[in-house]
Amino acid sequence: MISSLTPDQAAALIKDGDFVIAGGNGGSGSPEALFEAVEKRFLAGQGPHNITLLHITGVGAVTEKGMCRFAHKGLVKRVIGGHFGLQLPLMKMIVENEVEGYNLPQGVLTHLCRAMAGKQPGVLTQVGLETYMDPRQDGGRMNSVTTEQLVDLVTLSGTDYLLYKAPGVPNVALLRGTTADEDGYVSMEHEATTREDLSIAQAVHNAGGIVICQVKRVVKRGSINPHMVQIPGFLVDHIVVVPEQMQTYGTVYDPARSGETRVPTSQIAPEPLSMRKVMARRAAFELRAKDVVNLGVGVSALIPNVAAEEGIEDLITLTVEAGVIGGVPGHAREFGTAVNPRAIMDQGYQFDFYDGGGLTCAFLSFAEVDPRGNINVTRFGKRYDGSGGFINITQRTPRLVFSGSLTGGDLDIDVENGALAIRRDGKFKKFVPEVGQVSFSGPLALKRGQRVTFVTDRAVFELEAEGLVLTEIAPGVRLQEDVLDKLGFAVAVSPQLKTMDARIFQPGPMALREDFLAHGPRHAGRAAA
Repeated sequence: MISSLTPDQAAALIKDGDFVIAGGNGGSGSPEALFEAVEKRFLAGQGPHNITLLHITGVGAVTEKGMCRFAHKGLVKRVIGGHFGLQLPLMKMIVENEVEGYNLPQGVLTHLCRAMAGKQPGVLTQVGLETYMDPRQDGGRMNSVTTEQLVDLVTLSGTDYLLYKAPGVPNVALLRGTTADEDGYVSMEHEATTREDLSIAQAVHNAGGIVICQVKRVVKRGSINPHMVQIPGFLVDHIVVVPEQMQTYGTVYDPARSGETRVPTSQIAPEPLSMRKVMARRAAFELRAKDVVNLGVGVSALIPNVAAEEGIEDLITLTVEAGVIGGVPGHAREFGTAVNPRAIMDQGYQFDFYDGGGLTCAFLSFAEVDPRGNINVTRFGKRYDGSGGFINITQRTPRLVFSGSLTGGDLDIDVENGALAIRRDGKFKKFVPEVGQVSFSGPLALKRGQRVTFVTDRAVFELEAEGLVLTEIAPGVRLQEDVLDKLGFAVAVSPQLKTMDARIFQPGPMALREDFLAHGPRHAGRAAA
């Protein structure tokens, strides 16, 4: 029979200097009771100290929970993660050089778990070339106290690759499921994602470490359908039963996120008309029937809501890097999950698909853009958010749409009478002569033949060989004063400059479904006067 422990007993198994892999993805799959017990034990002076902490991406609720519980000086010596935007206290420690910090692509990290399970030296890939993952730039290192190089540049048959090295021998895995039987076989029927928990368990078990899994309940030996088992019992050393565990950081349990039930998309309330919705609507005009799409955070996370309002969610397939396929992806504390998913698979397989160029289109955000089309979405000011799945997604997808406001800082922009009203512009420019960090390489995208579009609150740009070209402006916007003067560099203006489609700035559906069924999505602009 599997050993059952309390959260405190499980936390006591972590020793000073251990290499801990923490499960969870964004707001889902977090073994929160275990994280809380580790924090409580450390604050009581019982350790552990100086652990290495690896998490795949953004586990936390911004200022609390998840990896935020590990943000105490002396608890963590080194952290390796895919994204830090949902764990601001830990990000602050990295910025202040209080811990060693590595940011590696989310897909690479999930594949590294598989590599460690098979005792491979690491992951060999072209993902991250000519970005800050490249050792010719930062090599994924986040601050000055982080000196060891975990990424090597290698050349095979005349082609450059990056080797992301396995970062050590993992001692402890902290994972989560729904049900464990008496032998420790774990299913995830109430989970909204299955992540890479199997690979983590294999990696830690094969290294002689301890695998601890938090679950909601225990059932009779052998009573779980074998198709439902996600982690076999021989990989699990201990279970911790937490009947009240939440499905996500925002939801106790929604059966429509785990596939047990389906809800009509008409129940998904449309977002009110705003600057952000305007950008999401304009971006949605780039969709085509039968597209297989990934959506990032920020403005792009509103596109599923637009798709649901327009009734086109059944004409496209929206995917989430966590492994969710179909349905309407969530955002904020539900990010990484979806309502009415058609499939939920392990994250590593999703990134195999992404890395191989399987997506037809992706919608992402930007923080800075330079004249060559390079994008920084990872490091700006005192924020070192990291890449998440951004670098994997943008490396091979043929059509990329990046969305964000043209300026930043204390903006006051709204929609009035079918036009954009700029009451107060941003304090700083986001289109700058040189980005602070290269998260996406414009020149490499052009070399690979990718189409790159930038959608802002008031203008649309295309990346061409000569640089950025302005192709559309919003109604009510002045070309020189509101657009060209707000850029940190000169751009070409298309001779066919258009005004964005008026429907984008009107309340109610835009009849995109009719457009799709009649002749595919229409271009979102009309010729400017």
